[in-house]
Amino acid sequence: MNIFKTMVLMVGLTLLLIWAGAAFGGKSGMTMALIFALMMNAFAYWFSDKIVLKMYGAKEVREHEAPELYSIVRRLAQKAEIPMPRVYIMEQDQPNAFATGRNPHHAAVAVTTGIMRILSREELEGVIGHELAHVKHRDILISTIAATIAGAISYLAQMAQWAMIFGGRRNNEEGGNPMAALVMMIVGPIAAMLIQMAISRSREYAADSGGARIAGNPRHLANALKKLHMASQKIPLNAQPATAHMFIVNPLSGGGIIKLFSTHPPIEERVARLESMVL
Repeated sequence: MNIFKTMVLMVGLTLLLIWAGAAFGGKSGMTMALIFALMMNAFAYWFSDKIVLKMYGAKEVREHEAPELYSIVRRLAQKAEIPMPRVYIMEQDQPNAFATGRNPHHAAVAVTTGIMRILSREELEGVIGHELAHVKHRDILISTIAATIAGAISYLAQMAQWAMIFGGRRNNEEGGNPMAALVMMIVGPIAAMLIQMAISRSREYAADSGGARIAGNPRHLANALKKLHMASQKIPLNAQPATAHMFIVNPLSGGGIIKLFSTHPPIEERVARLESMVL
């Protein structure tokens, strides 16, 4: 169901891009935006793991430096039938974790010192299982494609704004619709962001389900999520909004309309789904 939902959202995002290109009147403009977005996201795809690990001060550890963590990652990677990822630890009080890397052969799992303090071994196994599920499902690739399309839509909107400022539209030549372009310029980037966030939430559900199966007991991951959610509300993490989707629980806080733009599903729903797997 999550795979189907992700496919529907990706199709919707693609159609939104096509509509944006038609509204702004240029196949050439749409092509330029797509090429620009592809270049930016290709760079992110190949180098984002190094960038984000350095951003949060993550340090790679060997087995003798963190034997328990290392043994958990190795055992669960074998169960997931993926190569052993690199293991990193971040000196952060907020309990959290994320996985990165462009594919299972170039993956890394990073946890904070805070998460290792408050979780039991079984709960930590649930968290690691969740992160390895992201790796196995190639969610970094999915999020990169979504970001590429959403980025192209935003770039098209910016192009349209500059065109309106300098009067540089070419509607007669390329068949653009001024009213449709105005609507897309305002609505397009917001709609693209909402769809991109929805894709991220869908992949979180899939990682919860897959991670619970890898770790062996859904209740352990459910208990971990409860602890992590409560702690993340009390202990701040200097996280960047652009990388918030990578963490197992949202390191940022906010309510109301901000939830529409949340990269994570409600923690209560995630816990309920995991607990239903036990029955």
